[in-house]
Amino acid sequence: MKRLFHLAITLLVSVAMLMIACKKDEVKPDNNGNNNNQETPGGGGGTVADYVDLGLPSGTKWKSANEEGDENGFYTYDQAMNAFGDNLPTKEQMEELKDNCTWEWQNEGYKVTGTNGNSIFLPAEGCRYCEGEVDNVGYVGYYWPSTPYDSENAWYLGFASGGVFVYSHERCYGHSVRLVQK
Repeated sequence: MKRLFHLAITLLVSVAMLMIACKKDEVKPDNNGNNNNQETPGGGGGTVADYVDLGLPSGTKWKSANEEGDENGFYTYDQAMNAFGDNLPTKEQMEELKDNCTWEWQNEGYKVTGTNGNSIFLPAEGCRYCEGEVDNVGYVGYYWPSTPYDSENAWYLGFASGGVFVYSHERCYGHSVRLVQK
């Protein structure tokens, strides 16, 4: 079943690649996702990312940049939980982000705009399979929440240019991490 799911994602990515190739005038947001005109606290060239209020019903604020992770920017679920714990969003907070914001595909990721006009950028950094292979960089994004699915799997927020979804993967996968302030 998981192989069929990955085949479907690969098909979505292929269609996205064709669509991206036809778009020449899109502008990619900066690497810190600071496209909401808020200053990053601490100065330091953007090394300390701020949290952005997107006007969500829960009041959750999302960090404006991903955590760095391994050489590819990834964490397994257990690594993310050990490093960040309660600062990871829950599955419900990811669904709130998906359902209450406007998602606009921009070169290699989504600009996510809240009801108050503030936005963050979620890059499509791909994923690392349990076996170590990195795939779909620039076309698909996967982000861990703190919510487990069962003893071997955890939920994640995933997206490609064709849409956004919440699904589950084995905990050994390498995904991106974006923190929240509750």
